Amino acid sequence: MLKKEYVRDGRNRIVGSVTTGYSGGTSDVVRNASNRITGRTSDRFNTTRDRDGNLVSINSSDPGLLIKQKQ
Repeated sequence: MLKKEYVRDGRNRIVGSVTTGYSGGTSDVVRNASNRITGRTSDRFNTTRDRDGNLVSINSSDPGLLIKQKQ
């Protein structure tokens, strides 16, 4: 079952979301506040990739690496 979690900033504004529960559990989709895909994380491989498939991190599957916090 797919599960969507929202990422909020310090003012409780939505800055992105993470959708988990895909078949095989290998990839989570990360979206920005405009609902555009900013990348994917993989718990199986412990990696984070941006929307173009470029490696962002080889030792962390953290969606926070893909969602830029507005200052």
